[in-house]
Amino acid sequence: MITTRERDDDAAERATAERRFGARVSVIVPVYNEKNTLRDLLDRVRAQRILWHGVTIPIEVIVVDDCSNDGGVDFLDGPIGQSLYPEVTLIRHPRNRGKGAAIRSGLARVTGTIVIVQDADLEYDPGDYAALVAPILAGQARVVYGSRFLGLGSLGRPFGMHPTNWVANKILSWTASILFRRRVTDEATCYKVFDAAILPGLALRSERFEFCPEVTSKVLRRGIRIVEVPIAYRGRGGNEGKKIRWPDAFQAWFTLIRYWLRD
Repeated sequence: MITTRERDDDAAERATAERRFGARVSVIVPVYNEKNTLRDLLDRVRAQRILWHGVTIPIEVIVVDDCSNDGGVDFLDGPIGQSLYPEVTLIRHPRNRGKGAAIRSGLARVTGTIVIVQDADLEYDPGDYAALVAPILAGQARVVYGSRFLGLGSLGRPFGMHPTNWVANKILSWTASILFRRRVTDEATCYKVFDAAILPGLALRSERFEFCPEVTSKVLRRGIRIVEVPIAYRGRGGNEGKKIRWPDAFQAWFTLIRYWLRD
């Protein structure tokens, strides 16, 4: 449990960062039945210190429970959860709607100037936050993707990624690159980071896993450059709770085509 002294110190750092840079990072965590990993994920996010010119950039976390039935988010309810995780805002969906809908619910509550999408399953490492937000803080980009493939070569496969998922990821990235004439090495990455000011203009509609191709299409269609940075990755299998399936890959591919044709 964090102490009153630590909480006061964090508040002072947040105030200093916002006063000097006007920057705050909002992390949106869509959750559906991630009881085994959510608490660990939140602890890892809390441990991050994003330094910019010697000042710590504040982080807020918005957990969106998409009607989980495993009790995995219940520890965040009530005064105990608020005491343990004061930086976390919890939103609950009354029915399961999908990842895209959960992200959009989170976007409606962000207060930050930079938004990060973070899965709750520990495939992605919050230790990459500093590298992900640096191009936006430096004014070099408005959208940053964390690429699981940069540095691996054209045939490299990230740790733990199933070969069929590798094929699907490659097809989606090649399709996006060809349609929009901009090189994208990892279209389906969870780590999508945005200058919050551009998000309202994208008019996002997705409900499920088509969030990734929708936002990629709309960003590139508007001529906004996507900067990619290499990230760590540890894939998990279906027996560990991975939810995306081949039909989702087909839907993602058709979503790219649809928004290319008639955005």
